[in-house]
Amino acid sequence: MNMMNSEEARHLTETVPGGVPIKMWTRGVPVEEAAKRQLANAARLPIVFKHIAAMPDVHLGIGATVGSVIPTLRAIIPAAVGVDIGCGMMAAKTTLRAEDLPDNLAPLRAAIERAVPHGRSPGARDPGAWQKTPGAVNTAWAQLEPEFKELCRDYPKLAKTNHLNHLGTLGSGNHFIEVCLDEQGAVWFMLHSGSRGVGNAIGTMFIELAKQDALRNNAKLPDRDLAYFEEGARYFGDYVRAVGWAQKFAALNREVMMRRVIEAAKTVIHKNFQSHIEAVNCHHNYVQKERHFGEEVYVTRKGAVSAKAGQLGIIPGSMGARSYIVRGKGHADSFESCSHGAGRVMSRGDAKRSFTLAQHRAATEGVECRKDKDVLDETPAAYKDIDAVMAAQAELVDIVHTLKQVVCIKG
Repeated sequence: MNMMNSEEARHLTETVPGGVPIKMWTRGVPVEEAAKRQLANAARLPIVFKHIAAMPDVHLGIGATVGSVIPTLRAIIPAAVGVDIGCGMMAAKTTLRAEDLPDNLAPLRAAIERAVPHGRSPGARDPGAWQKTPGAVNTAWAQLEPEFKELCRDYPKLAKTNHLNHLGTLGSGNHFIEVCLDEQGAVWFMLHSGSRGVGNAIGTMFIELAKQDALRNNAKLPDRDLAYFEEGARYFGDYVRAVGWAQKFAALNREVMMRRVIEAAKTVIHKNFQSHIEAVNCHHNYVQKERHFGEEVYVTRKGAVSAKAGQLGIIPGSMGARSYIVRGKGHADSFESCSHGAGRVMSRGDAKRSFTLAQHRAATEGVECRKDKDVLDETPAAYKDIDAVMAAQAELVDIVHTLKQVVCIKG
């Protein structure tokens, strides 16, 4: 790939032989060569429209590059959407001030942890799922159930997923719940999660069906993971329907959790307060039809947030770094997008091998959070510098609020 600098634009453009260009908002942040190669593979697909946009948090992903925006004509790449369909962020500002929080934040963290199941899924006694779903979760599920039953009629294996028992639950990995303070001392609640087990099942199933289709049709793909469905193909309509439902599940999942987080906080903070004074709920792993450069295209944001002019979004840092509420500028070349976070600079395995508990504790000083070896893969140094990431995308978003966490719950 050849890189060209633009005197006017703040992004870089890489040319891809046999493919569309890649426009990268990565000045001042590291980009691994493996991620560039993965982007180039996607750029060579015949269905990609105009160019691919890479955000400053870009890094190697499974199937497609995290931090990429891929516009396609009359086709969708299931692996570019991925298996954490609809994963995203929600943040809610409250009327609380910093001085309203208790000096000891451990009880607040514990109350939230009790209110929202979180963690991995080792077996039948899944600590990250409801053992008995609360009434509010059942009520929320009623909004999703009719369409889900229709999906199950065509794809019966989905009925066996942990769909209801994962609604209103956090998950593991980089999913989190935080209590934050903004630049004026106001208290915010913020969380990160998606469509959980049922979204994973939908994504995995359709990724495999796309690969099987490509094999039957002898499709020449630069990477088998980039198999796609074209409009009119056997599974295209089913995938659009299923991925749309999973995105609804993810958004509702975050809303249910946020209500429970606020209810839990009220058991510890003995001052009446209001929430949702300002609120944002946005996906960063999803696909939807949009109009760009005069064409109707499917825009897949794999670790990227919609940043249309005036639209609010959330860009989180890491366990020990600032996060940002932003307002989009509607930049055409980014397909009206921005980054979804800081972006990893190393794999989870490398992070666990590279950092000590002492380093992690120092990096998260002042934050009420886990400080054990099982969260070393999420330590702040495993991520890019969020300030450099924000500087690299200054033409994509304006900063509205700067948040710093004081409590962080990890799965």
